[in-house]
Parts: sequence; structure tokens; C-alpha cells
Amino acid sequence: MKSISELTDFYYKTLYPTLEKLEKDRKNLSHRIVIVGVFLTVIAGVAAYSLQGFYEFVLFAYIALGGIAYKFLVHDYTHEFKMSVIKPLVHSIDASLLYSSTTHVSEYLFEHSKLFSSPDKLSGNDYVKGQIDGINIQFSDLHAQKKHQNSKGKDTWSTIFQGLFIVADFNKHFSGETIVLPDSAQSTFGELIGQWLQSNNAARDELVKMDDPAFEKEFVVYSNDQIEARYILSHALMKKLLDFKHKSAHPVYISFVGTHIYMAISYDKDLFEPSVFRSLLEYKVAMEYVKTLHLAIGVVEELKLNQKLWSKR
Repeated sequence: MKSISELTDFYYKTLYPTLEKLEKDRKNLSHRIVIVGVFLTVIAGVAAYSLQGFYEFVLFAYIALGGIAYKFLVHDYTHEFKMSVIKPLVHSIDASLLYSSTTHVSEYLFEHSKLFSSPDKLSGNDYVKGQIDGINIQFSDLHAQKKHQNSKGKDTWSTIFQGLFIVADFNKHFSGETIVLPDSAQSTFGELIGQWLQSNNAARDELVKMDDPAFEKEFVVYSNDQIEARYILSHALMKKLLDFKHKSAHPVYISFVGTHIYMAISYDKDLFEPSVFRSLLEYKVAMEYVKTLHLAIGVVEELKLNQKLWSKR
């Protein structure tokens, strides 16, 4: 698999003519967005002054129209960026990988991972599927949401998960289900209370205590098969998962269900959306795309999934 430096070279050298054109488009687009934003702000101000007592309605209309206008303005630019930058980047890693800018990992796989509760709405994009070193892998951006009703009977939405969702073969059929979650309880409430909260999590299976202090500090493990959980989470794999978590620098959720490993890396944004107010030629911007793509596809290599340490049974 190509290294981050090789992907960065590809981004700047091979894609540079495309990036120059897109950079001109980006500058023109950012100017148009500012102009439209100022226009809508003036209209909203006039409306708020004229319709005193209807400030909430004016604010709602202002936000809604602003969102619609922004999506309309960036649509063509976003599509061109993904087809002429993200897609070639994916194919530079492996030409056989399939990329779709509009589809995502299925809701079935999201629910089958047992990482999160079932969503009322699931959206996503930037779907990649294929084989790396003989291992099937697929991933995409996902945004899973739950619907609620507030005290006034209005629908509100909360985020269950937003970020990168990865599914890969694990070369073993698991008889149980093992879930590895970020250890937020101990880091928030301390070791004693944190362990009590973990042990009394009614939404999860039995707590599995691991004998790796560094791993226990970052993760909490639940499983309906204690023996299998410890068999899967060998010292070598726990170290690899820790390294992966530190490399991603974001909360990581992992599960072993069926014949797959599921990984969800939490972000608060769409990862492969083009920059509008920052230059596409800026090194930090380029590295965000390159590192995220390398992280997702690199799961096979990072966790040694291509080394058949576990045979399917």
C-alpha cells in the first residue's frame, strides 16, 4: 500500500493542474457565497424590523434559506472536486477500488455492527469498496440520527454517530459478539465509579476485563462470550488497536460480529468535502484528505488483517 508521502506526492504532482483549476473555482465560489450571505442578511434584517414580534420565524427562514442557498452554490464544485481529486486518490492506492460520491455503507451493516442503537435516519457519502491484500473492505462517511419530540411536540434530531465507518473481513467466524468502546466512564468519573458504571451498563453484554492497563485506560470491552473476546483481543491486537486509536486522534469504536471487524471513527464533519474558504493547495488541507483516506484503507495493513492468524470456522 502507498505511504502517506507517496499519496501526498500524487496529490500535488499528478493532480496539480486539476487543483489549480479548482482553486480558481473555489475563489470565485467563496466570493459568490459571501455576496449571497450579505444579501440574505440584509433581507433578514429588513424583515425582522418590519415583522416585529416574528423574530423566531425570520431567524428560521434566514437559516433555512441560507442552508439551501449554500448547498445550491457548492453542488457543482463539490461534485467536480470529488470526481477529479478524491476518486483519483482512491484509485492511486488500488485501481480496483470502487468509489461513489453519493452512496454509503448500508444501514444493515451499521446496525449489524452492534456499536450503536438503530437510527431513525442514516445518511452518508464517499463510499469506497474493494480488496486490499485479498481482504474485502468498505467504508464511507456516515451520519446516524435519532428522532425525538420536545415538550412542544416538535420533532428534534440528535446524532448517534457521525464520522468514518469501516467494515472489513477478519478471517474468522465469531460465535459471539465482542464490542470495544471508548472508555469515557473511567476518564470522566475515575477508576472506581467508572468501573461500576461499565459493569452496570444494561444496554451491553457482560463487561470483559482485559489484562492490559494501557488498553483498559482507552477502551471498555463488552461481550456475550468472555473466552472468545480474550482470544480475539490478543496482546498484539490490543497494541495495534491502541496504535490505530492514537493515529486517528479521534474516538474509535470497534466490534467483532459474524465474520467482520467494524470500526467507527467519530468526526464532527464530512471528511471528503472540498474546502471552500481555504486553499486546496494549502498543505494542511491536502493532508486532511490524504491522511483520512490512508487511515481508512490502511486498516488492513495496520491490524494485519491480511495475515490469517485466525482461520474462518
